Amino acid sequence: MEEQTKPGTLYLCATPIGNLEDMTYRAVRMMGEVSLIAAEDTRHTRQLLTHFDIHTRLTSYHEHNKYTKGPELIRYILQGEDLLCVSDAGLPGICDPGSHLASLAIEAGIRVSPLPGCNAGLSALICSGLDTTRFTFVGFLPRTSRKQQEVLSSLHTCEGTLIFYEAPHHLRDTLKQLLSCLGNRRAALGRELTKRFEEFRRGRLEDLLHYYQENNPRGEFVLVVEGAGPAEQSDGAQDSAEVTEDPARFCLRLMEQGMDKKEAMRQTARQLAVSRRDVYQALLAHKGEKAPQ
Repeated sequence: MEEQTKPGTLYLCATPIGNLEDMTYRAVRMMGEVSLIAAEDTRHTRQLLTHFDIHTRLTSYHEHNKYTKGPELIRYILQGEDLLCVSDAGLPGICDPGSHLASLAIEAGIRVSPLPGCNAGLSALICSGLDTTRFTFVGFLPRTSRKQQEVLSSLHTCEGTLIFYEAPHHLRDTLKQLLSCLGNRRAALGRELTKRFEEFRRGRLEDLLHYYQENNPRGEFVLVVEGAGPAEQSDGAQDSAEVTEDPARFCLRLMEQGMDKKEAMRQTARQLAVSRRDVYQALLAHKGEKAPQ
C-alpha cells in the first residue's frame, strides 16, 4: 500500500523594513534550507538573498496573480515541500497577499508557521509616545473620499490608538481627512523607519498637516493617531442621544466634518436607525422648507 505524502509547511517570513541587519538568524537559515521562496517582488527579494549569499529558487506571488498562483503553491506544499513566503518588507500577510495564501493553506490542512521579525506599524507605535495598551491597525485607507469617510466614521469613537500606512503622494490628503473626521488629535508620523533618514514627527494632526503643506513628503509613512478619549466617547453618546429627535443636526455635523451630503444622510439613517426619507424630511424642516407631497 502506497504511503501518503505528508504535507510540507508554509512559513511566513518577516524581512527588513529598511536596515538589512534586522534580518533574524533563523530567517536567514530557513531561506537557505527551503527549496522555494514565494516573493511579492522577486527582483527585490533577490537583492536580499544576494546580500546573505542565499541561492534558493524564487517564484512570484503577488496581488495580481494570487488567485491563480495560490492554488499552485498549495499543491506544491501538499507534495511534501516546505514553502517560505515573503513580502517586500515586514511581515507577509499585513497589507499584502500573504494572508490569502495562509487562508488557502489552513483550508487544505497545511501547517502555517511564522518566522517573526520587523513590522512597520508596531515599530512606529512604540516610538509614537501614544498609548500602546490598546490599538487598532487600519493600514491603507481606501482611495476614494467617500470610502475614507465611511472608515474613519466607524473609527471616530474607537478608544485605542489608530495605525495607518500611507504613501508620500497621498499623505497631505489623508492628513486632511483624519483632521476632518477625527478632530485635531495627537499623532506621530514615522518616516523611512530603520533607514538612514529615519524621522519621527509628533504633534497634533493640524501641526503635521501644516508642516507637510510647506514641506514635500518623502519616503513611506506610518501614521499613529490618538484614539478617542473618555470625554469624546461620552460626547459621542450624548450627541447620539440628542439627535435621536433631530436627525438634521446629526447629519449637518457630519457634513461639517467634510462628509458629502449623500453619505452624511446615509450614515445618519444607519446610526440613528431611521429611514433616509426621515433624514431628508428633517433637513427640509431644519431649513424651514416644506417637504413636497
